[in-house]
Amino acid sequence: MQSIKLHNADTHDLGCGGCRDNDHHTFDLSFAFQPIVRASTRKIVSYEALARGPEGQGFAFVQKQINSDNLYNFDQTCRVRAIELATRLGLKVALNINFTPNAVYRPELCIRTTLAAAKEFGFPVEKIHFEVTESEEVREKTHLVSIIETYKKLGFTTVIDDFGAGYSGLNLLAEFQPDYIKIDRILIDQVDMKPARQAIIQGVILTCRKLNIDILAEGVEREEEYRWLASQGVDLFQGYYFAYPGFEKLPEVPDELF
Repeated sequence: MQSIKLHNADTHDLGCGGCRDNDHHTFDLSFAFQPIVRASTRKIVSYEALARGPEGQGFAFVQKQINSDNLYNFDQTCRVRAIELATRLGLKVALNINFTPNAVYRPELCIRTTLAAAKEFGFPVEKIHFEVTESEEVREKTHLVSIIETYKKLGFTTVIDDFGAGYSGLNLLAEFQPDYIKIDRILIDQVDMKPARQAIIQGVILTCRKLNIDILAEGVEREEEYRWLASQGVDLFQGYYFAYPGFEKLPEVPDELF
């Protein structure tokens, strides 16, 4: 991975408007939102903000705008715009925002833009859930631990995304314990018919219970997958079975799916 040039976050305050409207680092993007549901209550508990192009283009469109020089600004811009749009749409539950650990210079300083955006738009900090993808290589694991610990101290909920598809797996949980993990689609796919995947997920569930970490199954596309996971005690779900991401809107989930 290329080394990332970060801007002087420690010497000047990238205020809420500054990151959003920076003339040198503008990004053509908006967001789609996908619901996260708690099966036991049949309620939507959060929406994940998924970066999209301004007309709903897929993430590949957005990704073409990112390079090593503007990664920091992209990460900060995404946070602000996700909070702004979620507020405009009237979001009342939690908001899941993906962040790039390699774009965070010093967590206690880089988080200021998020805090400023939450204050400006009146979005409660305790309803912001930060997701770090386990499939992204983090050059310094101690840096990631520092980010997670800082965010937790500030009242944010922390999440490991794509768990089981990345670089560290269970080793990551030995270093720090997030509030919950999202089991990746690669393990969820046809889990009702795949004994090996069942055994792996059962092991992850047992480990997380001992560590007091909640579990979310993401990428659930079939009722059979949902039913098997629910039978194992998984209560949080996300995926096409429940709802497709809605571009600049908050999709609902029909009760009959549970």
